[in-house]
Amino acid sequence: MNEPESLREPAPDALRTTAIGDYLTWLERTRGLSFTEYPALHRWSVTDLEDFWSSIWDYFDVRTHTPYDRVLGRQDMPGAEWFPGATLNYAEHALRSAESAPDDVAVLAHSQTRGPLELTWAELADQVARARTGLRRLGVGRGDRVVAHLPNIPETLVAFLATASLGAVWASCAPEFGARGVIDRFAQIEPTVLLATAGYRYGTKDIDRREEVAAIRAGLPTLREVVHVPYGPGELADTLAWSDLLAAPADPGFDPVPFAHPLYVLFSSGTTGKPKPIVHGHGGILLEHLKNHSLSWDLRPGDRVLWFTTTAWMMWNSLVSGLLVGASLVMIDGNPLHPGLDWQWQLAEETGATLMGASPGFLMACRKEGLTPAKDHDLSRLRQIGAAGSLLPAEGFHWVREQFGPEVLLNVGSGGTDVCTGILQGGPLQQVWAGEISGPCLGVAATAYDDRGDEVTDALGELVITRPMPSMPVGFWGDTDNSRYRAAYFDTYPGVWRHGDWVRFRAATGSCTVAGRSDATLNRGGVRLGTAEFYRVVEELPEVDDSLVVHMEDRAGGPGELLLFVVPRHGDALDDALRRRIRTVLRGALSPRHVPDSITAVPAIPRNRTGKKLELPAKRVLLGAVPADVVDLDTLADPTGLDSFAALAARRPAH
Repeated sequence: MNEPESLREPAPDALRTTAIGDYLTWLERTRGLSFTEYPALHRWSVTDLEDFWSSIWDYFDVRTHTPYDRVLGRQDMPGAEWFPGATLNYAEHALRSAESAPDDVAVLAHSQTRGPLELTWAELADQVARARTGLRRLGVGRGDRVVAHLPNIPETLVAFLATASLGAVWASCAPEFGARGVIDRFAQIEPTVLLATAGYRYGTKDIDRREEVAAIRAGLPTLREVVHVPYGPGELADTLAWSDLLAAPADPGFDPVPFAHPLYVLFSSGTTGKPKPIVHGHGGILLEHLKNHSLSWDLRPGDRVLWFTTTAWMMWNSLVSGLLVGASLVMIDGNPLHPGLDWQWQLAEETGATLMGASPGFLMACRKEGLTPAKDHDLSRLRQIGAAGSLLPAEGFHWVREQFGPEVLLNVGSGGTDVCTGILQGGPLQQVWAGEISGPCLGVAATAYDDRGDEVTDALGELVITRPMPSMPVGFWGDTDNSRYRAAYFDTYPGVWRHGDWVRFRAATGSCTVAGRSDATLNRGGVRLGTAEFYRVVEELPEVDDSLVVHMEDRAGGPGELLLFVVPRHGDALDDALRRRIRTVLRGALSPRHVPDSITAVPAIPRNRTGKKLELPAKRVLLGAVPADVVDLDTLADPTGLDSFAALAARRPAH
């Protein structure tokens, strides 16, 4: 394999000027361990788990109400037991800066529904204490579930931290989710309190959600109270006002809970079945996010993190954890592309963002439109751009480099809801390679396995994690015997976490590429092909805006059909000349096996709300399934995204 192009070496002064450099200095001073390069540090972090994670605990001065007995009580997967005996609270750590910097800004909120809003650390802590007291008046206590049908606004943050401070369990859905999608998620955990808003504005359009909230209330019989958070136009009838919930002054309080006590429930996308209720614990999320946000994202007190997300994506939970390291949050709600692609760059300038997160699709769209953000805006505080949610082609890496130079680190990562963090990622001590992720995260023993369970490099394999990590789920809600949890991650390779991605690690560089979901990987003549390879080539053609590829197996044992669907650029048509060109570039850039049997134009490619393409649902629809039967339509960025595939299925010959 040809070595990828190196776009950025670690800065010469990285050990002196970054958070991970400070950690390494501390590690040498307190533990006598010396590391100057990332590969050796990573090897130590996954071979000596107890020393590594205890160092994270000590370096970040984790506060406990009772100490831990040892770092790992059990190392088995599933079933690893982290820091037995310790009691703590995530919310207590999230609000620590209220003690040291009470008058500094903790939250900057920008919305298309109302004007900008800021909260200092002291104001945030005060509102959390008031909301905590209000929830206690409603009877909420340890283990009760509090759910929110709310956007990414400060009130949602306050409610989450108040819930966590009580040892109650949080879950959230974005208000654009319809009643069915919300009930499918929340009903599984039987909540007692729902927080909701009557509406919001998306771009220039007012969205009324009162009927949806009424249907959600009717579908959640365990609710004891609904709290109305005033935001958009309209009111919710028969609810407790947010102002009444926060009416009583209160001192901060944090109930100590065991390390693995549930903090929140995240739900899988629902694109391959009923959403899985994934339970994450206080201690696991606390430790993982302290490590990730400081040592990879390089966040420190006084920094500001801007990452467009909704409350239905794990990136919201990750954004919120910026508070753990003293960083301020830039909370954005609305249409991320309104009034134009430049809006987020403008916000980065206005808020002084030091870390800006973006979807690869957003970065590629900026490139395609010829935006020059570093030239057009004062982004002098920006040190790092994060990209996650899907794959960033090499051209996107080059565009960021051209715009920002070597001073800004492009940190491309891949992880997921399942671990609520990155598995593969970059950082200040890692090299940036065009089109590739720098490598595994600290504390994550990630590698690739073949079908036999043997480790492979320089070849596609299943992404696995061979050692436990604290933010692996506590379990699935209601899965009392752990059978669903075990089947989801540990059935293929006993004792080893199979993440479900198809990945290639390079032996020479340690970098890697994610080729798509392994359950959507194409089998062409006995050779498995990653879908991301198709998209990287096809979507670089100027006449193609988007694409999706699926393989339809032949039940008789033949080669089957490789079907490519493209969205032509506005003003272009998919004619025979363009079809020939697509086949030619695929054959030349990849291989003859990658040449599709048919190429069809569609108006849109189905994606979920985080931008991931939905190959499996599209395939099932092409096989005759009804779209609503194979995917929760509320999880689609465009609920009609599968309609054209259903129409094509009706015209396909029976197999």
